Amino acid sequence: QMVSKVARTIGRALNLNEDLIEAIALGHDLGHTPFGHAGERVLNEICPYGFEHNKHSIRVVDVLENGKGLNLTHEVRDGILNHRSSTKPSTLEGTVVRYADKIAYINHDIDDAIRAKIITEHDIPKEYSEILGSSVKERLDIMVHDIILNSMDRPDIHMSPDVEGVMKSLRQWMFDNVYKNPTAKKEEYKAQQLIVSL
Repeated sequence: QMVSKVARTIGRALNLNEDLIEAIALGHDLGHTPFGHAGERVLNEICPYGFEHNKHSIRVVDVLENGKGLNLTHEVRDGILNHRSSTKPSTLEGTVVRYADKIAYINHDIDDAIRAKIITEHDIPKEYSEILGSSVKERLDIMVHDIILNSMDRPDIHMSPDVEGVMKSLRQWMFDNVYKNPTAKKEEYKAQQLIVSL
């Protein structure tokens, strides 16, 4: 899994607890629905108490797994629950996984969009590729090194403002050009209707 590999690489370089990082990384998306975020959106609309995959991930590890849940530490559970951008993990390891999730998410989606012929690598605006690179490998390398260099010997985990800003802009570009693309939206509607009918 890309999140685990990215997070362990960062954690190793920063001399963090790699076992904790791996446990958080492997559990952080256990609560994801079929069809990813499209499935989560429709379940959130139709479930009386709403639906958030990070909270469902905690339910999986606390209640559902093995029929009685797992005996996970507070730090693992906190990292799983707080891996989304709107929350803050209480450990450096959890923060590493949160960044690794963003890095893996955007690169995986670019790769998928290229394979689906929705975009090509050359469609990505130059202002993003000049800073982040022009391939998945380059982007991963630049983003991972940026976190390491900006977090070494510091009390928190950070990206440089330039790289983080471009990563956020690239994510917005993906929303406008991939996630909202008519081809992708057509498939998303089918997926959501399947979940509603089930």
